[in-house]
Amino acid sequence: MKIASVRQWMAEQLTLGHSLCLILDSEGERAARQALLKNHGPEQYCRVYSETPLADLADAGPVIFLINSPDNEHIKALLEVPERNWGWLASIGRDDLPALTRHWRERVITGTRPHQALYRFHDNRALTRALGHIPEKARPEYLGPAISVCFWQGSQWAVINNPAPGVHPVPADPAWLNVPVPASQTMAMLHSNIYRYLWAEHSDELIRLSQRQDPSTWLAEQLSQARQWGWSTPEQLHFLIINTLKPPLLRSWLPHGDEDPQVHFERLLNEVKFWSGEQSA
Repeated sequence: MKIASVRQWMAEQLTLGHSLCLILDSEGERAARQALLKNHGPEQYCRVYSETPLADLADAGPVIFLINSPDNEHIKALLEVPERNWGWLASIGRDDLPALTRHWRERVITGTRPHQALYRFHDNRALTRALGHIPEKARPEYLGPAISVCFWQGSQWAVINNPAPGVHPVPADPAWLNVPVPASQTMAMLHSNIYRYLWAEHSDELIRLSQRQDPSTWLAEQLSQARQWGWSTPEQLHFLIINTLKPPLLRSWLPHGDEDPQVHFERLLNEVKFWSGEQSA
């Protein structure tokens, strides 16, 4: 399915009397988000994390925008770069933006304390995996008020329709949370998310790094090293990546003998704190 077909889908949905929505990853697409916010009134968009336990992250969380035309310049620009995995498109009934927002707010936090997790519904890769795995009868409880969705599958655009759009309760055992994720996709998503974070929060260091080597390749090497050491928690990955991005404080990062991953991590963490002056000997 080509870009022209995506715009045709958008035009068809509008002709049917539906409204168009852009579900945008605002953390990864801040420039696009700001441009859209500037041209949308407060009734034309919703920050999904607002009015949820994630309200403090609302500014960095996904935003759902109403789109009036397939010719919207900002949408056209996003359609040209689907590989950036900026989100996806949906059609909804008139005045259903609040209902769609409530639908995803009810699904964005999964599990129970202390084992809660964040479901990245706005990521087109998560949408692709879910819709490729769940049966058609489970689509309504997943897509809610969305009538039809259009998204990038990694190599082409796809459209899937909702057989029963509307308000649906969250099932006790959501099918979309039981979707197996290939290791290669997990690593690709991790790489992409960390890479965006680094450019947003540590751009100066990445620019200096780019004078010596490709930052994307460097990041892949750090993630490979983390796997070899058995480091997989967010705290461990953040520690390794940030501290190898900066001027080195340690002579050696290698584990000692049969040191297990957590002991290895805690030893290096304490050493970095000591040499950076955060703790005394």
